[in-house]
Amino acid sequence: MDSPFQYGKLAMGATFVNRVHEKQILKNNLYSGINTMLISPRRWGKSSLVKEAMHELMAERHDVKVCFLDVFTIRSEAEFYQTFAQAVIKATSNNWETWITHTKEFLKALSPQITIGTDPMTDFSIGFEIHQIKENEHELLNLPEKIAVAKGMKIIVCIDEFQNLAGLKDYEHLEGKMRSTWQHHQHVSYCLYGSKRHMMIEIFNSSSKPFYRFGQIMFLAKIDKQEWVSFIVSAFKHTGKNITEELAGIIVEKVSSHSWYVQQLSHFVWSITKETVTLEIIDKAFQQIVDTNLPLYVAECEALSISQLNILIAIANNEQTLTGAKVMTKYKLGTPQNVTKNKVILQQKDILDNTPQGFLFLDPVFEYWFKKEYIK
Repeated sequence: MDSPFQYGKLAMGATFVNRVHEKQILKNNLYSGINTMLISPRRWGKSSLVKEAMHELMAERHDVKVCFLDVFTIRSEAEFYQTFAQAVIKATSNNWETWITHTKEFLKALSPQITIGTDPMTDFSIGFEIHQIKENEHELLNLPEKIAVAKGMKIIVCIDEFQNLAGLKDYEHLEGKMRSTWQHHQHVSYCLYGSKRHMMIEIFNSSSKPFYRFGQIMFLAKIDKQEWVSFIVSAFKHTGKNITEELAGIIVEKVSSHSWYVQQLSHFVWSITKETVTLEIIDKAFQQIVDTNLPLYVAECEALSISQLNILIAIANNEQTLTGAKVMTKYKLGTPQNVTKNKVILQQKDILDNTPQGFLFLDPVFEYWFKKEYIK
């Protein structure tokens, strides 16, 4: 029997958990032309949320086409333009013949090189000469608006891991071009989302940046515990197994409502349960997750400096004022400048998150292992 829990890839359909309110906000905003920036730590389910919300919107509104673009692996400005154009063409066309027609029609100024592979439904790519891209940046960025007007449709462009573009060599130039072009679009909305909170905030909430006030910023919260409990109990029941609400709540609490880990721990528990879940089974499954990730945790800590490890130890001990004289002396954190620099590094490494409640571990299982290993 297939597991009713999903991790490692997008949770869709029956494996997607609630988020009714967030889906409605995304659908309302983007259909109404309000650009939306969605921010959350990695593996909290933002990509699944965007996909689920947009698939619902396309089912409800037949005048909507949605373009999904993941820029995590983009390494140059030219690669971004080519990937962007290709994704927009594919999202707004129904078959490879139309892809070719639209490419020639809407990008004729660039003399695009079109490649069709053995599977024309997936192996389709567009290539441009570098000098053509430089001369036609506005034409490429304006492509979705041009198609939307010509075809009488609304287009929503969803770009995942948007903050990754900030690492490109010519990002400042690209950033200015994107904003200056996209702000004039009347038939296209943009959903830009990413997992590096500090970078996303810098891009979209800094008055000195082009994307300042480009639209609404949404910070994705964790899924409510009771929503998880209901989902877990129902999933076990539908597959002929039993778990009480109390034990389902323990699963959620053990991983601090972290979406990835709730699904993973639930899967492990489900896999080793024959009929009814017990606390011993949950503990065994949780230890399996710790053991599975142990080499990664060890490698992560080995890559840190002593002062960075000491900051984690201080935070694990619930210290809040890391630049206080007593705390810096007790944990050997160095100078206030060193503390500030190391906090930024630990955020960039996705180990810590700066929240209104202070600095917190992003990974609850890593936090459990770290405390067990380093806190005496």
